[in-house]
Amino acid sequence: MKTILCVEDNLTILHNNRDALENQGYRALTAETLAQARDLLARCAPDAVVLDIMLPDGLGLDLLRELRDAGSQIPVLLLTAWGRPADIAKGLRAGANDYIAKPFDYEVLLARVDTMFRSAERVPESVTKGALTLDLAAMTAFLRGEDMLLTQKEFSLLLLFIQNEGRVLRADYLYERVWKAPLGADNRTLKKHVSGLRKHLEDARSGFTIAVIRGDGYCFSES
Repeated sequence: MKTILCVEDNLTILHNNRDALENQGYRALTAETLAQARDLLARCAPDAVVLDIMLPDGLGLDLLRELRDAGSQIPVLLLTAWGRPADIAKGLRAGANDYIAKPFDYEVLLARVDTMFRSAERVPESVTKGALTLDLAAMTAFLRGEDMLLTQKEFSLLLLFIQNEGRVLRADYLYERVWKAPLGADNRTLKKHVSGLRKHLEDARSGFTIAVIRGDGYCFSES
């Protein structure tokens, strides 16, 4: 039986969510604050989270970012009154798997949760490209079986590059996907991490390189 953590400060919605999920065959845990949610996440290891954004002690987006920054791939469905397109985009960029705006239909909620689990089950445990193997759960990259000792950001960049081999990826796109924030005027942090990753690939003779496309971005391809 899969366990779902429901984080919501409206008690009526919280209890209705719990009842709907349990009637669907899930085990439901409930939290009314970020503090309670963090405690349950640490103690109970749920299989997914249905997360409100506006909570008494902060924003659900902060908890979502904490999970993603720690490498957690737990499915997260944002359920919130923030329903503008910009709000939805912000939630998805922060790492949410799905987003439902209030008011909502419980049949839709249950269908989205089921779909979220099916999608999570289809995610491969590893990605292999030539001599490179990326362990997605451990966020560790191996070259010919040897740990490349990449930082978390370097790993995330490498995964994006492999998934988009041969495509030019703009700097602002890379920064938003890996750092979950707009690039801004200073791109030195991105340049430093891409440079470090290029050095790893070239020094180890991986067979791949990251080309710098002036004015456009970066392109990952075979050497």
